[in-house]
Amino acid sequence: MALPAEPPAVQPALPPLPSDVLVTPVRDAAARMTFIRFPFSLYTGDPNWVPPLEMERKDFLDPKKNPFFEYGEVELFLAWRGQDVVGRIAAIRNPRHQEIHGTKEGFFGLFECVNDAGIARLLLDAAASWLKERGLDSMIGPANFSSNQDWGLLIEGYEVPPAIMMPYNPPYFAALLEACGLVKAKDLFAFDLSSSAEPPEKVVRIAEKMRQREGITVRAVNLKDFPAEVERIREIYNSAWEKNWGFVPFTDKEFDHLAKEMKTIVRPELVLIAEVKGEPVAFSMTLPDANVAIKAANGRLTTFGLPIGLTKMLLASRRIHRLRLITLGIKEGYRRRGLDAILYLDTLRTAHRLGYSGGEISWTLEDNHLVNRAIESMGGKRSKTYRLYQRSL
Repeated sequence: MALPAEPPAVQPALPPLPSDVLVTPVRDAAARMTFIRFPFSLYTGDPNWVPPLEMERKDFLDPKKNPFFEYGEVELFLAWRGQDVVGRIAAIRNPRHQEIHGTKEGFFGLFECVNDAGIARLLLDAAASWLKERGLDSMIGPANFSSNQDWGLLIEGYEVPPAIMMPYNPPYFAALLEACGLVKAKDLFAFDLSSSAEPPEKVVRIAEKMRQREGITVRAVNLKDFPAEVERIREIYNSAWEKNWGFVPFTDKEFDHLAKEMKTIVRPELVLIAEVKGEPVAFSMTLPDANVAIKAANGRLTTFGLPIGLTKMLLASRRIHRLRLITLGIKEGYRRRGLDAILYLDTLRTAHRLGYSGGEISWTLEDNHLVNRAIESMGGKRSKTYRLYQRSL
């Protein structure tokens, strides 16, 4: 994940810094709630924004509840114009990333800002200064907080709401970051796929031939054996992505924490484990797009002590007809055996049987040509692009 060896020959002029805006670190619970609630005013009137649950965001930022804080550091900043919040940002130091990739890269995330490049520059400078004080020499983002959470800035595909656990932002965010001198580090792709689409006959024929020849069996996850299944999936996950750009393996506590959260929304028929001679070697996880239900709650499960938001979520969950294939991983040594096509096919067939209309496959690296071609061979169409930006410190 190293930055380019040489900066551009001509640096663009940076936007002027507004004299009436103050950036301050978040130091107490009240400021933290202000940080969490700022997007609710920023996205007023945007039909595609999905308000996060305030309770979930509080837990995410709580060092006592988010296992990331057992090794990572985060500093939150708010930008104020008088009594009004006009932006926010998080500076993130991930020592496990530094160790694994041998770099001194830090990150910024949770970026939200009014359409003012000067304010964006103040926020980015605050994050950059905090990272530089800790001996880091470059900054990448948006990252919330690592590659195992939502990554990147939406730069194409604003027409529809984000899928579950994917970021969303106004189109002007990219212009803000670029005006402040940030440049592209890597693009991430999302693909749209209909469950009613007939996969190419050639792909089906090859996949079924490989299934028989390699002795591949595919089964749904067994929730009655949940702890053991989580361990099997964790082993495959960390093996499958260990050489990917920017990847940092989950710690045991992080993986267990995420698994516990996902268990509440998962449909076991859509979490598939592929085995060769009884050994788990690949898996795919597809989730119902719970954003449909989350949006209905408008950030809160209860109002005046009544479960109004929760009731709205339960009612809206009946309208979920799309999915997100969130991850598909194959152990080293078992790739190029058709396992990806087999898992795609079985997921498509199951989704169609369960009545889902289709969904999103996201995200993939722009230069992971093997995976991107496999998705396109199944009928997937690129629908969104997300960008990670970088800057030297």
